[in-house]
Amino acid sequence: MSKALDLAIQSGEAGEIPVGAIVVAGGSKIIGKGTNQTEQLNDVTAHAEIIAITAAAQFLGAKYLKDCTLYVTLEPCVMCAGALHWTQIDRIVYGASDPKRGFTRVTPNLLHPKTTVVKGILEKDSEIILKNFFRNLRT
Repeated sequence: MSKALDLAIQSGEAGEIPVGAIVVAGGSKIIGKGTNQTEQLNDVTAHAEIIAITAAAQFLGAKYLKDCTLYVTLEPCVMCAGALHWTQIDRIVYGASDPKRGFTRVTPNLLHPKTTVVKGILEKDSEIILKNFFRNLRT
């Protein structure tokens, strides 16, 4: 998760909403990384999770991410959760909850039935990065 936090900081420094995501296979091998790139690419779908799972699928040469874990600093939105459903990813670990746009606000059943979710990992660190980013936008 600390690597995802580093990516979130980089994302914020690039003027993007500071979210970082990594996909890990076999418990330790990073096979995909992502930061928000919606501003840079003028693409509303270029969320950190989408970038990371695309990189992981390309690395594996397969669309399914079974036996993989996504670490992401912010709870995935509905769009990202839907994409994660189709990857059949094994596990999702996220830091900060997103009560306004997070997938659990709509339904916690959006993910693949075999996907497990762990929330609140380095939650405060994730929240601080987000709060600092938005505070700096307003000043």
